[in-house]
Amino acid sequence: MKHPLLPRLLLLGLLLAGAGARADSGEDAAQDDWCATIARRLHSVSLAQCRKLDLAPPGARSNNGHALMVGDIAPAAKPVASGGSARAKAPRVLVIGGIHGDELTSASIVFRWLQWMDDPEASRYHWRVIPVANPDGLLADPPQRANANGVDLNRNFPTPDWERDAHSYWAKRTDRDPRRYPGDSAGSEIETRWLNEQIEDFQPDVIVSIHAPYSLLDYDGPARQPRRFGHLNLNRLGVYPGSLGNYGGLHKNMPVITIELPHATVMPPLREQKEIWQDMLTWMRRNIASQTRS
Repeated sequence: MKHPLLPRLLLLGLLLAGAGARADSGEDAAQDDWCATIARRLHSVSLAQCRKLDLAPPGARSNNGHALMVGDIAPAAKPVASGGSARAKAPRVLVIGGIHGDELTSASIVFRWLQWMDDPEASRYHWRVIPVANPDGLLADPPQRANANGVDLNRNFPTPDWERDAHSYWAKRTDRDPRRYPGDSAGSEIETRWLNEQIEDFQPDVIVSIHAPYSLLDYDGPARQPRRFGHLNLNRLGVYPGSLGNYGGLHKNMPVITIELPHATVMPPLREQKEIWQDMLTWMRRNIASQTRS
């Protein structure tokens, strides 16, 4: 039986936004190779489960040649009143997992959420989902926080304070921790530029970024802050030069929710995963309104 999510699921690469059905069997092979590689590393994600997501062939790739995959899940089309020049569209939610490659659960839980996005409460949103933003880090042996160039992608976004503060912050506050190296310049990394292009193209009403292992909820941006998702309580950590919270929440004025799972390699119990998911949907329903777009 075909998964009910598939009729509305389009997973695509950067250069294939809006792509339709596969052109040939080579695309099936690309999906199978990507899913097999990810499933070998993420033991909570099976090959069969990944294949059900109907991945399109990749466009953008990491430094090590791994696909940077992204999926769009849009609500079913509704009739539009005649005579109008603009209409309300579903709120747009960008979900990003695996920015830090050694935080395996941050990618695994996104695959779990993809199975729930056809539920009535979730289907009111237009989702763009990036399960693995740093495949080179995830697939390193052992997995590593940084990308293949040794850059912490969550310190590499082009925030206004990057040139002035990124390297001094790294030196003084982290004692030049190589796991937190911000890069030679803002936006120097393929993955960071690609994520930025996704933000610019999609124009999300909220960004949800998954991390581990601090077991908390962080928030930056203009909407009313959430207090609790499941067992994760709000603990605002502040922003860093080049961080996504700084870039999206402060610079772009987009709400950015950062979910820090309790463990980097052990998934929360299913009950806790569902509590986080349901509380997030409730917060979005109350705080993220439909936008009127022409």
